[in-house]
Amino acid sequence: MSLPLAIALYFMMWWILFLVVLPFGVKAQHEEGEVVPGSSESAPVKPNMLKKVVANTLLTSVLFAGLYAFFETGMARDMLPMVDQFIFPKSS
Repeated sequence: MSLPLAIALYFMMWWILFLVVLPFGVKAQHEEGEVVPGSSESAPVKPNMLKKVVANTLLTSVLFAGLYAFFETGMARDMLPMVDQFIFPKSS
């Protein structure tokens, strides 16, 4: 797997998983009973963004390592015959 492809896959995986992780543990202002004037009732009280970014980075790193191993060990070639055209281009 080339470095640009690996970076692109990691970047896409990170953002997709971030959108999955983002809503976990969020409580809206109306659930807490304290709505700040001028804000939406559904606005989060404490979004804990740093914690979510760190957790998402760890999750993405583990999943990417598994995907990278899947491609580099040759399992992808055995299970997905068309993958050779995209991941392992022929040198000319």
